[in-house]
Amino acid sequence: MATPSSPFAFLDELIRKVGKQLQPPAWAIHEIQHRAVLFLNHVLQQEPEAQERLKRQQGQVIEVRWRTIAVRLVASPAGLVDLAPEGATPDLTLLVTQENPLDLARASLAGDKPAVRIVGDVQLAAEVNWLVDHVRWDVEDDLARLIGDVPAHAIGNGARKVVEALRQFIGKAARSRPADAE
Repeated sequence: MATPSSPFAFLDELIRKVGKQLQPPAWAIHEIQHRAVLFLNHVLQQEPEAQERLKRQQGQVIEVRWRTIAVRLVASPAGLVDLAPEGATPDLTLLVTQENPLDLARASLAGDKPAVRIVGDVQLAAEVNWLVDHVRWDVEDDLARLIGDVPAHAIGNGARKVVEALRQFIGKAARSRPADAE
């Protein structure tokens, strides 16, 4: 019997099987995509340079795919994004090649970008890369609007410490893994 490359290989296989069997209804997928667009636009509105860059890409369609999940977004005249019309041909396709959700989460916590295969407009890909590198959600600012500056700052400091501890733990675990386990 072969030794799995990860102690969580069974979990990845379980997620793969469950994902094939339990597909949410189309209306739920559509609603989740709309909520994601609202969130993306909220974050984009906090960064005027990002909006200017998206205005220059008005009408361009970007498709993002991971496993069986896909979303097509179109750049709007306001420098925001919207769901692309049904059947719209993507100008750029970003295919996340990292299949394992645990490895994807580990890389994200470590601050790494996932491996992506890019097909389509190179200039649009460069703009998307700039957005990924420079646009960040200011959680603390949004939280301050709800509970005030001081409590939001305290929660933000605590969250940063937790994230840093997770990054250090993941880094140590990755360094201690034998080379043949990968």
